[in-house]
Amino acid sequence: MKFFIDTANLDQIKEAQDLGILDGVTTNPSLMAKEGITGEENVINHYKAICDIVDDNVSAEVISTTFDEIIKEGEALAALNPKIVVKVPMIKDGVKAIKYFSSKGIKTNCTLIFSAGQALLAAKAGATYVSPFLGRLDDISSDGLVLIEDIRTIFDNYGYETQILAASIRGPLHIVNCAKLGADVITAPLAAIVGLLKHPLTDSGLATFLADHAKAAGK
Repeated sequence: MKFFIDTANLDQIKEAQDLGILDGVTTNPSLMAKEGITGEENVINHYKAICDIVDDNVSAEVISTTFDEIIKEGEALAALNPKIVVKVPMIKDGVKAIKYFSSKGIKTNCTLIFSAGQALLAAKAGATYVSPFLGRLDDISSDGLVLIEDIRTIFDNYGYETQILAASIRGPLHIVNCAKLGADVITAPLAAIVGLLKHPLTDSGLATFLADHAKAAGK
């Protein structure tokens, strides 16, 4: 399973990259705004800076909602760096744009997926990734993991190459459950990713080993 980090914070991206487990980055206008990145030129430069850090797979989201504008914006983003994946919303013109981008060899990430039917349409159009939002479904008392399971079944039934990119991850348990269900990718905040490192028995076991070593060394 691939690990993407869901942020526009360069320090967090570098930390995840240095950990040696990072496969990509997902961003969106909200994450850019959170980092104070505003204005088209600044956003473009920020995408370039992210591409300089990671090896591949930088999802850059279009803000347009009509076919022609999505194409124009998406092609400009894709031209920035071969690592760019054009992030397109799950709307009618978005699906049409994904089909166009697919025909041109431009990688796409269909975002704001909340149903298996939406994921099926995106895959049919040739999306590289579909991004079902687990946490937001959980927020309305729906089970986001069931959606992952349903999409996995459908894609396997028909041999779709579109990858399931589980998004809106809220913690380490989400990541583990997505891995168990066969998600191809997760994108999560840094806290959720490093949370996988932690276990109280690991901490206590290490403390015991170090104490025993110190005794044996006469310290």
